[in-house]
Amino acid sequence: MREPPFADAAALIYGGGKGIGRAVALEWAARGARLAVADLDESAAEDTAQTIRDRGGEAVALRCDVLSDSSVAAAGRRAEEALGPLEIVMNNVGGMLNGHPEDVPFREWQRMIDLNYLAVVRGIGEFLPQMLERGAGHLVCTASFAGFYPYAASRVPYAAAKAAVIALAENLAIYCEPQGVRVSCLIPGPVMTGVMESMTSWTLDAPMRGPGAELELKIPDEVATTLADGMRDGRVLIPSDPAVWEIVRRWAADPEAFIHAKIAEFAAGESGRPRIPEALLKAMDPAR
Repeated sequence: MREPPFADAAALIYGGGKGIGRAVALEWAARGARLAVADLDESAAEDTAQTIRDRGGEAVALRCDVLSDSSVAAAGRRAEEALGPLEIVMNNVGGMLNGHPEDVPFREWQRMIDLNYLAVVRGIGEFLPQMLERGAGHLVCTASFAGFYPYAASRVPYAAAKAAVIALAENLAIYCEPQGVRVSCLIPGPVMTGVMESMTSWTLDAPMRGPGAELELKIPDEVATTLADGMRDGRVLIPSDPAVWEIVRRWAADPEAFIHAKIAEFAAGESGRPRIPEALLKAMDPAR
């Protein structure tokens, strides 16, 4: 009997070409999964798939636009043609913005919801019926600390969409897990990825407010290991840094006081930016 949930499992990652998605694909492959890597950037997807093949694994690359129902469905069909019935599906695509909420046009609110929330719904909708019919499968989605507790006042549309992803995962788990289908929600905090490079800023002087100075910047490989371990252990909510639970406990104990404390912190000039570990600083600047 194979060790769940990765050994020889057919897995699809929407948004697997870069950043966290790429690291997750490599981690799952190292644990024995066979991967379909779907991404809007097909060359990035192919690079991830080729890296897996170079390491002795099995992987295919697919182009997919998660804003399109037909593209999501087509990627799913091609993945199953290559690998067989999919046992793990991860919806990892997302995008960020920065700016005061009054400066963000309505179309951008719509884009944030479509990209960060409805893309997850598309992926789930494509595979949930057949997983429930089989009584087996594992659905994974990616949220953010920004949707976990309040601090992201400079990217309100993004935070609202990510909060929706967390609520979706929690309630889906209650419905699905008694029927044999597992649900996990990766909740990343500060991670060193390229997401900032594609971020649109709608207010030039809007500060980028962070989740708390007590947290540390992570690298994607660390996050991928944390996710895989959490899935193995049957967890639904899997934050990238367990230190965040203490912040969430403070918020849950008195949400009103927590919000006003954040207002006071930002008024005092505390940005909430995470700490950068010394080892990471040395890797970024060997001269240190």
